[in-house]
Amino acid sequence: MHLKLQTWFPFQIQVYLDGHDWLANKVDRHHLRYQRLDNAFVSLDHPSRSQRLVDNMLRQNWVRILDAMARKANPLLRDLFRGSGYYWTISQCEYSTDVLFKDSASLQSLYKDLLQHATPCLSAEDVLTFLGKKLCSGFKGEVLTDFKHRKPGARVKHRVKTNWIKMYDKFGRVLRIETVIQHPYDFKIRRRGTENGKPVIGWFPMCKRVSNLHRYREIALLANTRYLQAMASVRDISAVRNDLHQACKRRRRNGRSVRALNPLATSDLELFPAVLRGEHALMGFGNGDVRQRLYAATHDPVRQRGQSARVSRQLKILNAHSLIAKIPHSRRWRVTRKGHALMAATVKLATHDLPQTMAA
Repeated sequence: MHLKLQTWFPFQIQVYLDGHDWLANKVDRHHLRYQRLDNAFVSLDHPSRSQRLVDNMLRQNWVRILDAMARKANPLLRDLFRGSGYYWTISQCEYSTDVLFKDSASLQSLYKDLLQHATPCLSAEDVLTFLGKKLCSGFKGEVLTDFKHRKPGARVKHRVKTNWIKMYDKFGRVLRIETVIQHPYDFKIRRRGTENGKPVIGWFPMCKRVSNLHRYREIALLANTRYLQAMASVRDISAVRNDLHQACKRRRRNGRSVRALNPLATSDLELFPAVLRGEHALMGFGNGDVRQRLYAATHDPVRQRGQSARVSRQLKILNAHSLIAKIPHSRRWRVTRKGHALMAATVKLATHDLPQTMAA
């Protein structure tokens, strides 16, 4: 960590703390073996125990700890400003989720596919969904995806206003998903507040005070997890070759014949991305969600019914091939594990691999 003291009024203090260093000190005290390169652990003997240690970091009384640091750094707190103190806020919070690989070859064979999937396949709605938000007409900010080569690899950053999610590799052994929060007011926290002039306990915009650190962690961990789930659909085409072969055959469902899927047909290639969108990860999707992605908006009720009927038939075909499943007690659908693997591989094959092969 380091501490920076402003030498003019109001004598602000900036504190930077590296959680990986904090964890290294803790595992040393508990005599746990590990291998560390820079700020990444490339091996841990007891990952679950180490995770519990780092979770305890959020349970510390950080106001008391930071006050003690301030008294050591600012001598005016001992005479001229005796009895005064600092109000501690979080300027920037970074929370990373590391996926450790046994060797660099395993990660490198997968990382190129992850980069190809992250840049063209994740939309603005996907990025907002990772951060627990939803794109609506009242949204005023920017949503950008930035891809940059850096030595010794590459990283992808998805930015929503001044908050972002990054994916990059560390030393060829660690895949890191990192959420950075600079503007917490876009998120909610359960606290005491005022509604209609009455004090209540409810969900209000989150402020920057350091006591909200636990909520920062909850939001960032959920964002990292959703991002990893979206990346989990990227697999080697050979792993789904048999499923793809079966999907290209007609099937029988409830005594009725269902047409085969055609991975290179325009209708199916447009349908797969509409179903796979990351915004459906939270609540699934319905007929209307898919319809608005496949067809231009219309106010003609006859055309609307026709479009709705066509989408219903398409969803039933995907269901017959076990690519989507109905959410119980609702009219919504979810993508199955098989569906994630097969449709993501098909989109990658048709939009990236095949054009590159043909160009070569």
